[in-house]
Amino acid sequence: MFFTWWKRVLKVIFCAQFFLISLFVVILHPSLCLQNNVDEAVEKLKAEGITVLGIPCHVGNGEHRRNLIKSTIDRFGRLDILVSNAAVSPSIDPILNMSEAAMDKLWDINIKSGILLIQEAASHLADGGSVILISSIAGFNPQRTLAMYGVTKTALFGLTKALAAELAPNVRVNCVAPGFVHTHLSDFIFQHEDTKEEVKSQTLLDRFGSADDMAAAVAFLVSNDAAYITGEVLPVSGGMPSRL
Repeated sequence: MFFTWWKRVLKVIFCAQFFLISLFVVILHPSLCLQNNVDEAVEKLKAEGITVLGIPCHVGNGEHRRNLIKSTIDRFGRLDILVSNAAVSPSIDPILNMSEAAMDKLWDINIKSGILLIQEAASHLADGGSVILISSIAGFNPQRTLAMYGVTKTALFGLTKALAAELAPNVRVNCVAPGFVHTHLSDFIFQHEDTKEEVKSQTLLDRFGSADDMAAAVAFLVSNDAAYITGEVLPVSGGMPSRL
């Protein structure tokens, strides 16, 4: 299995959960200058007895994507699980004021690069394999300061349905829509106490999500326990509204 890397801690925990399912893990990072981060994660997972390959890769770069797939197949022979999580949020401007450059970056990384990566990977996915797209609770109701980001996450819901049909019956495709977890993308919320409390109050469980919460949801969807689930979106948001 392999997945696109975005937050170091989140992904290491994803890997720890997947240890229950698979002994072969490939992780990648979007920046070559952060090879040390990849190496650190690889060493932690190896210490747990997991066979792991770390590959620096920017998912927006076609050569990087091709190298990722080739390196993975050369090492392991096939793909069982792909988790696509790479995302950016380069602007908090309203949609009507957002620059074309910011919109292009949002669509290129949040939507197009994931599609192109799955195109590269599709012929190597084993029967019974699984693809997981990581969206966001913001996809159900894009908030003002993350409106265009939310729109790209809404698009992943449709992409999940379309890919599930195309890859059926041999490969399942599902989507996880996390609620608010403290990551780089959500730093601005956690830096302001009033905003943080307002967001938390929207959850029925009166707390923010954790990396463990997200990892458990992904681990379930790629496991045999979810063998009859495909084309679905699973909100993991503590009860925040999750209907289009």
